[in-house]
Amino acid sequence: MNTLGPLELLGVDHLLSDEERDIQAGVREFVDERVRPNIAAWYEAGEPDLGLIKEAGALGLLGMHLTGYGCAGANAVSYGLACLELEAGDSGVRSMVSVQGSLAMFALWKFGSEEQKQTWLPGMAAGELVGCFGLTEPDFGSNPAGMRTRARRDGHDWVINGTKMWITNGTIADVAIVWAQTTDDPKDIRGFVVPTDTPGFSAPKIGNKLSLRASVTSELILEDVRLPGDAVLPEVTGLRGPLSCLNEARFGIVFGALGAARDCLETAITYAGTREVFGRSLSAFQLTQAKLADMALELQKGFLLALHLGRLKDDHRLDPRQVSLGKLNNVREALTIARESRTILGAAGITGEYPIMRHANNLESVLTYEGTSEVHQLVIGQALTGHGAFS
Repeated sequence: MNTLGPLELLGVDHLLSDEERDIQAGVREFVDERVRPNIAAWYEAGEPDLGLIKEAGALGLLGMHLTGYGCAGANAVSYGLACLELEAGDSGVRSMVSVQGSLAMFALWKFGSEEQKQTWLPGMAAGELVGCFGLTEPDFGSNPAGMRTRARRDGHDWVINGTKMWITNGTIADVAIVWAQTTDDPKDIRGFVVPTDTPGFSAPKIGNKLSLRASVTSELILEDVRLPGDAVLPEVTGLRGPLSCLNEARFGIVFGALGAARDCLETAITYAGTREVFGRSLSAFQLTQAKLADMALELQKGFLLALHLGRLKDDHRLDPRQVSLGKLNNVREALTIARESRTILGAAGITGEYPIMRHANNLESVLTYEGTSEVHQLVIGQALTGHGAFS
């Protein structure tokens, strides 16, 4: 009998356009050539190849779902498929791309002035400039309304003081989008475009990570950072700004997590087919096939969910609560698939020779960043009951 790939059983290929398939294939080729041969070494060293940023820009992957300013203008499904293939290589690589495009670039594209867009977006789309997104603080992750970072007026200028934490790309960024309270009212949270060479700004790298090691994670420190009055993003106030940016990034995660899961499952299938136990192929045992079947089922269900959300987004009908459904389910199932795949490899599954433990470690971060599973459960719970249970 002919075997099928983990995402082939349902025959969903016809649900994608030729352009979407071409984009997915192009990103997969990039990952196969540049990421897979090197990712184990990058992960072990805790040092990604920063040349990937310019290469991703040359492929049109940075801000690819945005229009104008050198951006590719691809649809949401194409962006999701790109995230899937990038994360099949490594979650850190997908994070590098999605933070650039869906957080930093999207904030400028959606809420920035024309001057801000012209100054930053073309270089960011090309990968010549790197951006980061400063929202999370050491004591305020799931509750950004409590942030302590403050921006005060001083004549025509703004002066910002505060600290941000767990910021992807921070140390290597040329520009930071920093969110700060301008009064004690969360409705007055504003976004600021902060060139990282501004006096008082620093971004020390966070080390000793056991997850997302092939990604730069940083702290942002702002000590009397003085900015001109036009550094503020003019088109938004309040938490609507940063939360809408997060929703863009979460959409990419809905697809991206499936890439990590697919890579784990494909590894398990290949290993089981070559490993002999008690004189026969490991893949011929009923318990092994039961595991593979359950994982393939969840992977395909997750893909259908992601594709449905992508079509809604392209039709301008996507509700943020639907993105919560997607992130909650697909990241949770991807982590389960990674763990179950590891059991098929046994002890070999914990080594760097295979990608499974690396994916599992990365997915532990994906599970909690840009909205923890608990937060998404409460978003869905509020939608079902009408009661907010966040505090």
